[in-house]
Amino acid sequence: MSSPIAYPVFCTTDPVLALRVARQLVAVGDPQYAEVSVDVELRTVSEVLRIREALPDAWFRKEDVQDWERDPSDPTGLHVGVHAPELASDPHFLSSHLPLWASMQYRPVGSIEERFTALVGPNAGEIWWSSLSWPDVPDRDIYGEANNARVSLLFNCRTQGLSERADDHTVLVHVLRRNLDGSEERHASWLAEQIGQSVIGPPLG
Repeated sequence: MSSPIAYPVFCTTDPVLALRVARQLVAVGDPQYAEVSVDVELRTVSEVLRIREALPDAWFRKEDVQDWERDPSDPTGLHVGVHAPELASDPHFLSSHLPLWASMQYRPVGSIEERFTALVGPNAGEIWWSSLSWPDVPDRDIYGEANNARVSLLFNCRTQGLSERADDHTVLVHVLRRNLDGSEERHASWLAEQIGQSVIGPPLG
């Protein structure tokens, strides 16, 4: 089974610029079947309520494995996800379940990116574009790839799991993981070159 590997190709403190570069990279691929998803970690009640109001179609969840083990019956519904209109607004309830994550998945490309970028604020978040298709480049021994062709934009963090906080935003290009013989980085470098960028660090996974 194939899996992607992600290389950073751009980093900036300007979230709008980061989004612009990410979209340029998306445009290198075939977007016919592409979709976009967003995810953000919310550590305060005020941030949960702000995002709940601003993204009424978002889903909120917990990612606390110990909480699942304590009560697998999931009385709050937060293990599987609660739609924003059904999420309780009581501060005491929300504070007892922080951090919460808010996500919107597999939406049409262009439908949520600007709004999410404007809303993410200081929180760790991510936009990712999936179901792209990278082109063939036979003269560079690079071959078309669809299953692992993705672009992601990390806000205020440096890892795909959103665990390493940072004060900047990173664009990643995802390509097929092969045998780490250099072909993955060559592919990522070629894609970055198409928008005037380059690989700026080791792969993140």
